[in-house]
Amino acid sequence: MDGYLGIIVIVVVVALLAAGGLFLLFRPGGKAAPPPVQPPETHPVPKEKEAPAEGVAAPEEAATTTVPPPTVPPPAVPVEPPVLKPEIEVPPPSAGRMVRLRARLARSQNALGKGLLDLLSRDRLDDDVWEEIEETLISADVGVAPTQTMVEELRTKVKVLGSRTPSEVRGLLREQLLVQIGADLDRTLHTKPHGERPAVLLVVGVNGTGKTTTTGKLARSLIGDGKKVLLGAADTFRAAAADQLQTWGERVGADVVRGPEGGDPASVAFDATAKGIEDKVDVVIVDTAGRLHTKTGLMDELGKVKRVIEKKATVDEVLLVLDATTGQNGMRQAQVFAEVVDVTGIALTKLDGTAKGGIVISVQRELGVPVKLVGLGEGPDDLAPFDPEVFVDALLGD
Repeated sequence: MDGYLGIIVIVVVVALLAAGGLFLLFRPGGKAAPPPVQPPETHPVPKEKEAPAEGVAAPEEAATTTVPPPTVPPPAVPVEPPVLKPEIEVPPPSAGRMVRLRARLARSQNALGKGLLDLLSRDRLDDDVWEEIEETLISADVGVAPTQTMVEELRTKVKVLGSRTPSEVRGLLREQLLVQIGADLDRTLHTKPHGERPAVLLVVGVNGTGKTTTTGKLARSLIGDGKKVLLGAADTFRAAAADQLQTWGERVGADVVRGPEGGDPASVAFDATAKGIEDKVDVVIVDTAGRLHTKTGLMDELGKVKRVIEKKATVDEVLLVLDATTGQNGMRQAQVFAEVVDVTGIALTKLDGTAKGGIVISVQRELGVPVKLVGLGEGPDDLAPFDPEVFVDALLGD
């Protein structure tokens, strides 16, 4: 009996548990719990497939859309622009330059020539007219002594001649001007080398006369005549002077020897002469500093430059550059330079811009040195060998 009772109890408990479970499962509004979410299955990333051998096509199933990384170009290296040397010019020869520039000279000197011809062509030449002629000549910087000599000669000729036609008056005046200018003076520019040694030209003058420009133009003229030229930039106190000379040289293919700014000018002159000998050039032109003639110490240094050059070669020319517009003030400059370096010739600049062409006469008379070169404009080929007859004919007109 007790065994049956235990079995009944177990059955009742099981029944109750089953009923409770069914109640919980099918109660109103009840839902079955969702199954647990399984994490996505992970797979190892396959290694990049090796590229097929060259010339073998890859199978279609191995095709990939992978874009290769962009190629990064190397950083750009700045390229220096090529240094273009100026084209070397071929200057015209010096012969005939003054004839070509005669019209320009005539325009600037017209007042002097025309004024004298008008005065001498008057019907009556009394003392007042002769005084006017003197004043015209003096105002043109002919100088007092040359003017008095010319007037005396003209008065005598006119008195002997009697009647005067315009052509006779012009002839008389032309004759006297040529006498005073010195048509018979030797105006040769000595540029012939001495065997293995070049000719050396020393260019001197005060600031503002166009000294460096004249040096450059002279180099062009000599190269136009077929000579090989070397330039020495001995004006070391003004960097712009050396740069300017360098430009002149590059344009015509002439080497330039220069030194440090503020360096010893005599050293530069010596080096230029030595290089001229080494390179077998025909002419060495040495540009010096534009010294003020009132500074004695600087003038002494200019003498030193000349002495140093003479240790290597002969100084064939010492050209004093004068500005024609300075008039009689240029006489003092000329005299001081002549005392220091023995000037052999005058280069007269800006002659086309003044009616004071008489300075040609006065400077030659004071120094006993001929005018050898004249500047007749701003162009690179406007420096010409001085021709007295062309000058006088331009002065008097046709």
